[in-house]
Amino acid sequence: MARRTARPQRTLAIFFLGILVMYGLVALAGSWKPALGLDLEGGTRIRLTAVGDGVTSENLKEAAGIIDQRVNGSGVSEAEVTTEGNQYVVVEIPGKSRRDLVETVERQAQLRFRVVAQSGVGTATPTAPASPTGSSTAEPTPSVSPGGGVLLPSDSPSATKTPKTKPSSSASGSTGNNRPGFLLDGKKTKSADPSGTASPTDGASPSSSPTDGATATPTDGATDGAGGTPDINDPLTWMDNPDAKSVAAYNAFSCDNGANTISKNVDPETGKTTEGDNPKLPLLACDDQGQKFLLSVSMVEGTDLDNASAGIPQNQLNWVVNLDFNGHGSDEFAKISQALYGTQKLFAIVLDGKVLSAPTMNGIITNGQAEISGNFNQASAQSLALSLRYGSLPIAFDKDVSVETIGPSLAGDQLKWGLIGGAIGLGAVMIYCLFYYRGLGLVVLASLLVAASITYALVLLLDKAANFTLTLPGIAGLIVAIGITADSFIVYFERIRDEMRDGKSMRVAVEAGWKRARNTCLAADAVSLLAAVVLYIFAAGVVRGFAFALGISTVIDLVVFFWFTHPMVSWLARHPFFNRGHKLSGLDAEALGVDRINIAPVTAGGKA
Repeated sequence: MARRTARPQRTLAIFFLGILVMYGLVALAGSWKPALGLDLEGGTRIRLTAVGDGVTSENLKEAAGIIDQRVNGSGVSEAEVTTEGNQYVVVEIPGKSRRDLVETVERQAQLRFRVVAQSGVGTATPTAPASPTGSSTAEPTPSVSPGGGVLLPSDSPSATKTPKTKPSSSASGSTGNNRPGFLLDGKKTKSADPSGTASPTDGASPSSSPTDGATATPTDGATDGAGGTPDINDPLTWMDNPDAKSVAAYNAFSCDNGANTISKNVDPETGKTTEGDNPKLPLLACDDQGQKFLLSVSMVEGTDLDNASAGIPQNQLNWVVNLDFNGHGSDEFAKISQALYGTQKLFAIVLDGKVLSAPTMNGIITNGQAEISGNFNQASAQSLALSLRYGSLPIAFDKDVSVETIGPSLAGDQLKWGLIGGAIGLGAVMIYCLFYYRGLGLVVLASLLVAASITYALVLLLDKAANFTLTLPGIAGLIVAIGITADSFIVYFERIRDEMRDGKSMRVAVEAGWKRARNTCLAADAVSLLAAVVLYIFAAGVVRGFAFALGISTVIDLVVFFWFTHPMVSWLARHPFFNRGHKLSGLDAEALGVDRINIAPVTAGGKA
């Protein structure tokens, strides 16, 4: 009997320990105030202006939908995305300092993989280049590793790898200010030239096709090989012998504006260049370090991605973006890796016309999985992953983006009156339960206070983990949950009273009533939770916030009901005040409507 008495106490102790852990995590997060939504606090407004001749209301709405997925894809921040006319997309994000999301919003997210025909310092060299001389080191060349976002061991069945040759140079690259440097496995070889000694002279083009240990620089007017210049639609052959007009355009191209230099396509028939990133034409582009590249037509498109995610691989410390390609993308990636594996030839990862990385292949990637890594932090890795996951925008936007801070859309007293309304509702429920259930009403009071403390801690934690913001509809969802929570207690208490009317003692009635009330409450909460899930999936905007708040409140109701209310009533049933039917307990004969209540026999130890 003593062991049964201790069981509810042990459950209550573990339950309160869990609450302490939650508030310990809140203390570590360092924020004791919930993040408020656009309607209560305001935030950041980003206005994008569509450019180009192909802008229609349909593709503008499609772009707005993609942007909405991006900004709300990492949580439930309830950002609002709307269109204005046939030219503007307006994004409103809760929070006064959300300028970190501007790049996520405006990124075109056109990811392409191209092989590198020429690369070097980003200065224009309209004359025929001289042979590189000197002993200074070139920019570092990163490398690609196969695997599902982590570096696979050498005996991995899904990839083939060989040890990388240690470079002879010790130079390291720099990182641009506008965007972090991107690699594919976070490792850098130390020289773009396999010998580690080649460097461009002043005024000369360091353009090279990085074959095994040798460099080649086709120039304008150079004769083609015996077989003629390969067709641009055969990139793996074209990269070794690019057409003369593309090379001439590359020599004249410069990265004067660094990472912000606009990429250009080259028409191999005329040599004319046009701004943009046409996947069917060779591309002139720059990277963060101001290096310029002559790239082949696109071999793998971002549309071949099945998924993109951000994370920290096992046994590593830095954030990476994991890429998972579909069948076509996997086949093309395998073809590229087989052609470049074991050579020092480069291929480029190009995002919105900018070279993120130009690595070599140190393995044959057959599983369609790779990773982009480099100087990422959590925000930049997740931003890129979100942009790639939800696809590229169907239209282009002006690079001059309007960003402004906006105030709350509701008057300042709306939050105050909303909270007052919630407090009045909570108080009314408590007063009714105390009046009707008397002593058991104290259990209702304690359960509601415990549920409120868990809800507050969870709101604070979700702010950090899922960008959850509290809007007025969200507050309404939490208030509605008060009735759902109180309903569970009423069902349970009425079951206990019914069992006691049938002649059972309180201790027996508590357990018998629990078995019957438990199933009823589970069914009711399941319906409420299902309604919240359906609303969250199919609704938009603030309605999703209401559904999310209703859903988490329903889950909290179940947690409190199972691990606080029931153990608490079981523990109180051991005390004479309740099991002997004191008039203030709410379980006396008069309250139950019976002549007398059945009292459990007293054991030798003096306890019922």
